[in-house]
Amino acid sequence: MQGGLKSITLILRLFLLAALTAGCGDDSDGGQGGSSPETGSGKANNLGQPGAQDFGLFRQILENGEIPSPETLDAVGFFNEHKLQFPEPKCGQNVCLHGSLGVMGNLMTGTNCTMVMMGMNTSLTVDSKNRPPLQLVIAIDTSGSMLGEPLSYVKGGLQRMVDELLPNDMISIVRYGSVAEIVAEAVPATDRQALLTAISGLDAQGATNIFAGLFTALTLAEKHFDPSRQNRVILLSDGVMTAGIQEKSKLLSLAKGYAGKGVALTTIGVGEEFDVDLMEDLGEVGAGNFYFLEDARSVLEVFTEEVKVFMVPVALDVSITFSAGPAYGVREAFGTHAYSGGPTGGEIYLPALFLAGRTDDTQPEIEGRRGGGGAIIVELMPKFSAVSGVPGSGEQTDINSTVAGDLYRVGTLYLTWKEPATGQVFSQTVEVDNPDLPGEWPQSGTFTTKTTEKAFVMLNLYTAFRSAAELATDGDTGSALAILEAIRPAVANWLKNTEDFDIQDDLKYVDLFINTLASLPNNVIPTVVPEPWPWD
Repeated sequence: MQGGLKSITLILRLFLLAALTAGCGDDSDGGQGGSSPETGSGKANNLGQPGAQDFGLFRQILENGEIPSPETLDAVGFFNEHKLQFPEPKCGQNVCLHGSLGVMGNLMTGTNCTMVMMGMNTSLTVDSKNRPPLQLVIAIDTSGSMLGEPLSYVKGGLQRMVDELLPNDMISIVRYGSVAEIVAEAVPATDRQALLTAISGLDAQGATNIFAGLFTALTLAEKHFDPSRQNRVILLSDGVMTAGIQEKSKLLSLAKGYAGKGVALTTIGVGEEFDVDLMEDLGEVGAGNFYFLEDARSVLEVFTEEVKVFMVPVALDVSITFSAGPAYGVREAFGTHAYSGGPTGGEIYLPALFLAGRTDDTQPEIEGRRGGGGAIIVELMPKFSAVSGVPGSGEQTDINSTVAGDLYRVGTLYLTWKEPATGQVFSQTVEVDNPDLPGEWPQSGTFTTKTTEKAFVMLNLYTAFRSAAELATDGDTGSALAILEAIRPAVANWLKNTEDFDIQDDLKYVDLFINTLASLPNNVIPTVVPEPWPWD
């Protein structure tokens, strides 16, 4: 995918967010080349990455009093619904990389949890009213199962989307049931009535032929492909394939092929019966996003937000490498599908970065929590510990004689990116240090900023949800319940001193999960809470 894109069509809603370290101006080594970047108002704007899965399905299953499977929980989607406030970028470039540290006992068992949060922001501003025009094709599932409320919501979302279009946008609409049919082809946004008429005429009948709908939409996008436009397809479905070609590999190959031609794909699942794996994978290989629509508010939000984020790319060919310090090993990376690496570090490659949506973490979203931003977090483990008896320390008390190098260096981040207009390459290095030795931390923890602390809580909540879902799926509902009951008071305690709408909402779903598990018969609660991050 990274080599085949002929035009910049990746729409990136999830920003790579991090907290301010010692100061963005202090952690940059400058760029390659001498041109000065344009600056905006000085206020930080968020940047984003592809492949954002929605967290709505996991929430909906819990609201229904059911136990979600681990596959319905994705760290990218979960982190995306949490806004972390940016500092002002001061690195002297259009893209500023930040790294921050969080160290404390995890919120379930108290053993060491060390994390580095990384991300980028910019002082550039891009007016959505001046974005490149769209060439957008929307493929709508109008099979019989969409009858009534589902189709009514979708039509409402499409009608609202029309109001967000710019005069130069071109819109096509494909409906598909047993077969696919083009109901609007390359209609200018100025012909508002024609679009509204096509939308209002959608009705539900027939089976679900996803391949026909996708193929028709992609070929239509290719027919009207314009390199000066953002060329994109949105595919919506409420069910699994029941007609036409039903081989997943063929649909994925189709989406990937057109992404390589510059036509990106976003997928939307409606209700609770759609093929989650298919829609998620299509969005990822198609260089777009995946959403789950649980209610009418979500439908309205997704269609309008997907239009708003078709913006000018801020950076191309973005690479972030992370190298762990000599006393640390990488356990896992969260919040991106683009990370690859091993115990000593890894790399994140992103074809492009765009500005993202929500910019204020002090107010809840009026229509859901999508587009909050997110974080990329690398979770590490000390190879040795200054604290005798800490798991993983091997009772090692003199790590200075065991580990060569800087014991306080947790990791090094190195960013490279290309300026879209000139092709100029910029770079930046960020060092992340720990004021304490590995395995040591004050009772209140070590956090670069309050934002880093929130990200630490997010990471622990995600891990608790994931562990509980895995344990419950394996039949160990008692251990799943123990994990959630252990983290609940810690999160509630944190909220006593910190007003945060996102974490407060997460706690609601912890309670729902606990109530569902507690209602099951024959729960055997372990005397010791299972370790969420077991030492290898």
